[in-house]
Amino acid sequence: MKLIECPRDAWQGVTTFIPTEEKIRYISSLLKVGFDTIDVGSFVSATAMPQVRDTAELLSGLDRTGSHTRLLVIAANERGAEAACRSGQVDAIGYPFSISETFQMRNANTTIAGSMERIRYIAELGRTHEKEIVVYISMGFGNPYGDEWNTDLVKKWVDALAGYGIVTFSLADTVGLADVGSIRTLFTDLTAEYPELEFGAHFHAAPSRWRDKVAAAYDAGCRRFDGALLGYGGCPMAQDELVGNMATENLVRFAREKGVPLVLNDEALERSRQLFSGMVAGI
Repeated sequence: MKLIECPRDAWQGVTTFIPTEEKIRYISSLLKVGFDTIDVGSFVSATAMPQVRDTAELLSGLDRTGSHTRLLVIAANERGAEAACRSGQVDAIGYPFSISETFQMRNANTTIAGSMERIRYIAELGRTHEKEIVVYISMGFGNPYGDEWNTDLVKKWVDALAGYGIVTFSLADTVGLADVGSIRTLFTDLTAEYPELEFGAHFHAAPSRWRDKVAAAYDAGCRRFDGALLGYGGCPMAQDELVGNMATENLVRFAREKGVPLVLNDEALERSRQLFSGMVAGI
């Protein structure tokens, strides 16, 4: 079971700028925990996401000696992907692809058709620079805008994107709409139809609903889960009121209850938790 820690998703909606030095200290702490991947930042417009405008500086300040954890950044266009490829610290580039036309425009300022062209280019960049490309299927479990949504539509776009050589997908429950039935159906069908691809879950959920969502995905074959310590944050581009991220603490608890082996340093995890709690206490 892979755990992807997402501090970028936790702090991107915070309006008070968190000093770069604090972010470096926090990411450095997370690198000692043993996560598979850390989502550290975004190469996107500083106007749209001012909290992550220092991503290049943050990356250059990290010492990864002794850590096997991979680093992922988000890029919403070609320029951002090119910037990510120039960093030797970046292992993976995430692209937010929405199956909702409304949210694709709202989140990346392009249509779905335009987004497909961007991914074609970014996928080629990834091959050239040896960066993994992770496509996040935004609004993967429904959307609040009235756009068409069904499980066949999700599979249609996965099929099209796989044609560009994308092998890693994360289904994003962007505004917390996912229900157990749709989660179970999507992961069951996708893992069976595309055994060569990796499918992850990026859930946003109220604290009372986390377990059912994680259990449904896990039982249907999902083994890649995104989380954020304290369940902090959410997607500021989706709606006015954020639905929190999946708390990493809950993912760890679930895995251990299931008897899934996790190679994590619990002391480092607790130190990171306390450090992050202190960072956001005054925000």
